[in-house]
Amino acid sequence: MKTPTLPKIYNVYFLAIIATVGGMLFGFDISSMSAIIGTKQYIDYFNNPQGITQGGIGSALAGGSVIGAIMAGPISNKIGRRDAIFFACLWWLLGTALQAGTNGIAMLICGRFVNGICVGITSSQVPVYLAEIAKKEKRGSIIVIQQWAIEWGIFIMYFIGYGCSFITGPASFRTAWALQLVPCIFLMAGIPFLPRSPRWLAKVGRNEEAVRILASIQAKGNEQDPLVIAEWNEIITILAAERAGEKGWRKFFYRGMWKRTLAGTSVQAWQQLSGANVMTYYVIYIFQMANLTGNIGLVSSGVQYAVFIIGTLITFFFIDRSGRRPLLVFGALGMAVCMFVVGGVLGSYGTYLPNGLNGNLSVRVQVTGSPAYTVIAFCYLLVLVYSLTLAPIAWVYAAEVWSLETRATGMALASVANWLFNFAIGLFIPAAFQNISWKLFIIFGVLCVAAAIQAFFTYPETAGKTIEEIEMLFAPGAEKPWKTKPGHSLLDAMVEEVRTHKAEDMLEGQGEHTEIVEEKTV
Repeated sequence: MKTPTLPKIYNVYFLAIIATVGGMLFGFDISSMSAIIGTKQYIDYFNNPQGITQGGIGSALAGGSVIGAIMAGPISNKIGRRDAIFFACLWWLLGTALQAGTNGIAMLICGRFVNGICVGITSSQVPVYLAEIAKKEKRGSIIVIQQWAIEWGIFIMYFIGYGCSFITGPASFRTAWALQLVPCIFLMAGIPFLPRSPRWLAKVGRNEEAVRILASIQAKGNEQDPLVIAEWNEIITILAAERAGEKGWRKFFYRGMWKRTLAGTSVQAWQQLSGANVMTYYVIYIFQMANLTGNIGLVSSGVQYAVFIIGTLITFFFIDRSGRRPLLVFGALGMAVCMFVVGGVLGSYGTYLPNGLNGNLSVRVQVTGSPAYTVIAFCYLLVLVYSLTLAPIAWVYAAEVWSLETRATGMALASVANWLFNFAIGLFIPAAFQNISWKLFIIFGVLCVAAAIQAFFTYPETAGKTIEEIEMLFAPGAEKPWKTKPGHSLLDAMVEEVRTHKAEDMLEGQGEHTEIVEEKTV
């Protein structure tokens, strides 16, 4: 797909800000439901959907995202990472129009499903694009901007929904859903100013363009910069080796590739199985369990999204120094503690409501007083821990572990894992609240412990290494994951080698020039 030819901007942070608006679309669609499902306008118009019906509405986005993620790999390999993001926006325009003009539950589900196709493509290919343009020292922080954009989208849309809740009738939710068009139009306007991924250009044989863009991003356009030369040599060497290997789906499993496939897909699955999205999709229900209702409940729910933003902003500044492994392991353990506390307090001090709270069967237990404050506090703490660790790191790690030949499709596979579990959680959480209530938090606590164990034993450290070097971390005979550390990149030595060769060539040239001058003098 061709987009207008316009001057390109090569500042990596600018590229990240524009590209990650794709993540903001995901955030908008999440809280377009969470702020609205408890309003009278929504309940009256859609006849108070509960249980599996509300689960179907909530999970439609994830269902569409599975399809979008499956489409993403072939599309990205064919037209490039940048243009794949533009293609995704077309689905968002259609889905948002269907939601804003909905005439019932079926049309609403359809609109959210179509929006999900867009989110499936952008959530998998924006991290790929960012991973392929960023310097190794900044790659983590650059991809974290994707998660930060998701959280800003959740926060902004939540309070748009809250503001629209004061509009009477169906215009309340129609207005909120129609406003989802704004970030999409902004993204479509900004994409033509983004350069293509130099690694994708190398993959399709457009080497001159790839070197020019790589130099513009890494060295202000200097194609003879040692860093550009060393990185380009590394890219084409690894690409040639990959093309000499297995073809088709076998390349995701041969030699050490099965370890990378496991790492990329499982880290995305654990992001969902940690249970944190219970807080984003159904936080209204949880705070009603803690006796927060009405506008107080809505505002308190919105505060957690502000905590999200603050936590991920902090991660932006230290992710490339701390590494990925500690954040994944200790983040999962911290979330497990929060889940056990929330579940334990609700189970020990909660009053059982056989008919639900005001007819809402998803809220069948409620606490008041100190236990309620404890539930609220640990919900906020869980969101903070998640925003510092699994929320951003899962996107970063999943984008890093693939080879150039497998990255677009591999990240799409990882996103499929994310969205399949997202779909299942969105679909079954309301029914789970009805049937097992507080025990659900205990289940998620156990899953968080399992996530920490797998991260410790199977995820090597990727921080501070080029995405070509990461291949060696998964090769047969590689260092054990728990022994790997951030940094120690081989690219630094390659850059020094290029500098040394260039210096030697200059000295040789000066020597030859001196000999010529001496001959002329004689």
